Amino acid sequence: MKKTLLPILCVLSMMACNENKTTEAGEGKGYKTPADLKLESDVMTPEVLWSFGRLGGVSVSPDGTKAVYGITYFNKEEDRGYTDLYVMTLADGKVTQITDTKSNEAEAIWTPDGKHIAYLYKGQLWEMEPDGSHAHQITNIEGGINGFVYAPDMSKIVYLKDVQLEPTVKDLHPDLPKAKARIINDQFYRHWNDWVEGYTHLFIADYAAGKQITNGKDIMEGERWESPVRPWGGVEQIAWTKDSKQLIYTSRKKVGVEYAESTNTDLYAYNLENGKTTNLTEGMMGYDKNPVISPNGKYMAWESMEREGYEADKIRLFVMDLTTGEKKDYSENFEQNAEGLRWSNDNTIWFISDWHATDEIYSLDITSGKITKHTDGIHNYTSVIPVGEQLYATKMSMSMPTELFRVDPKTGKDEQLSFINKNLLDQLTMGKVEKRWVKTTDNKDMLVWMIYPPHFDANKKYPAILYCTGGPQNTISQSWSYRWNFQQMAANGYVIVAPNRRGLPGFGMEWLEQISGDYSGQNIKDYFSAIDDAKKEPYIDENRLGCVGASYGGYSVYYLAGHHNKRFKAFIAHCGIFDLKMQYFTTEEMWFANWDMGGAPWQKNNKVAQRTFANSPDLFVGNWDTPILVIHGQKDFRIDASQGMAAFNAARMRGIPAQYLYFPTECHWVTGCQDGILWQRTFKSWLDKWLKE
Repeated sequence: MKKTLLPILCVLSMMACNENKTTEAGEGKGYKTPADLKLESDVMTPEVLWSFGRLGGVSVSPDGTKAVYGITYFNKEEDRGYTDLYVMTLADGKVTQITDTKSNEAEAIWTPDGKHIAYLYKGQLWEMEPDGSHAHQITNIEGGINGFVYAPDMSKIVYLKDVQLEPTVKDLHPDLPKAKARIINDQFYRHWNDWVEGYTHLFIADYAAGKQITNGKDIMEGERWESPVRPWGGVEQIAWTKDSKQLIYTSRKKVGVEYAESTNTDLYAYNLENGKTTNLTEGMMGYDKNPVISPNGKYMAWESMEREGYEADKIRLFVMDLTTGEKKDYSENFEQNAEGLRWSNDNTIWFISDWHATDEIYSLDITSGKITKHTDGIHNYTSVIPVGEQLYATKMSMSMPTELFRVDPKTGKDEQLSFINKNLLDQLTMGKVEKRWVKTTDNKDMLVWMIYPPHFDANKKYPAILYCTGGPQNTISQSWSYRWNFQQMAANGYVIVAPNRRGLPGFGMEWLEQISGDYSGQNIKDYFSAIDDAKKEPYIDENRLGCVGASYGGYSVYYLAGHHNKRFKAFIAHCGIFDLKMQYFTTEEMWFANWDMGGAPWQKNNKVAQRTFANSPDLFVGNWDTPILVIHGQKDFRIDASQGMAAFNAARMRGIPAQYLYFPTECHWVTGCQDGILWQRTFKSWLDKWLKE
């Protein structure tokens, strides 16, 4: 098997070469996985996993005939990815690569008039012809931009740019240019994997063909908050009204401690004519984000949570009449999330919703209020784009990375249009994925995914791994991961047991909300129910069981290490919470800690909080008796790296075999190619050592 990503002239055999594709003079071409890559085995390896092409966002042309999207491939030797753009003719699925450079082209969309493709390149907005020719730079903004949205009439654009509002040490002490310190005066000075040293603001500029944009108006000038809202927000949090006279954006207009404790984001309308900003969702206390405007311009739909401080609250589907300001919750009797909203006409909104650990396509008729489910299967749809009588949607599963499909909304049947990874998938044998329902200790039904090794033989005995999910409110659905990839884990020769324990969406609000304030309670019992049920199978060796997880899953591993009653022979905890009290004082999103832990450690009369902290994993290290691999990244500001160091140190002081995999440049995730492969190799070697040798 080739273990490197090699340069090629034409990507993937099913994609046409195009002489018009954009290249940069003197830069040379990018690197791709060769179309003829031949594997030495039909069993997946970490190197193969990192050879898969990754589909980016899909944009359909205004006339509904073509789609543009990005594909990213990673080069192992260079430890980086290359993203290029492709155009598909939707009628026949013909694909043409239109860029091929050593830099990345990203966030490609069609201009509102459908004449050009707009994209980000080297921090600036560019446009080109649909065939990739005549690329030209649209913005020349000092410091670059992070995103953009055209006004519907193309008279203006809004672009995203980071601004510095707080003086740095070098600003305050110019005679100390080599000082690397930070002076911090308020909470929320770091977030997930970044130091908060600036704010992303929205700038509006006039747009005219042939005229380069060098500056725009900061509509949030002097404001110490950002739009979109970090860390996940992008241009989906911004929308122009149909008449191009107002810009609607998402922001949490709070600072410091108040920002850290609140999820109250609102939708604001900036009026271009008078420069006034109006809060459209004032008094709505949870997350309000991702506005989408109806084709006639009369309505705005958006995603909304009800309760402040509860980041895992149900995502409601709200619609506002922009003329009257009247708001209505159309998902009041719908006990599921509604995400990725798209209008097809003035009455119909399409969206994605999770139920029983698969993500399906739904629609809402706002006239009748009826919600209809259109698809059903063992998969996750991740986005939907209505075009005429058809839907175009991206879909993935535990056995397939994301691809583009055409979906018939009447029948729910789909047709695969993109085949980005066909060559690799055709050579691989994927393990069987099985859904089963397991009784819990309180006699409820829990969905558990079982993933079997390739070439599984029920007459043999296999070691098994219990997977503990993070979040804590992250459903184990049909997702494809480039780190916690179930097929990769199974390919190592393990049966994977992945339970949708208490605390996850897609199973009703009671199931979701049970975990808050009960970290060490019923969800831990659910884990025992899942593994105890699985080990009854004759093909599972109950003497060779492992347990793994990240984030809250890492917390679960640490807690189980002190309470597993010798069920497991090996543990792996990635970026897990070891000391709950220290987590409370060092994390950044205090709304999460306050809601899920129940309160602060000093609240001695708060029974929920005191129970939480009394069940911190570090308090049960005296019971640890099982080898453990600890993994953590230094730039993880969600769960500080000191948590992993403390857990590893505790294990070694107890005389327990332990290993610490430390990533100085990774965060809560492992995103680097070589780091990712190292992660997979270390993961496998540790389990093999204790469950196979």
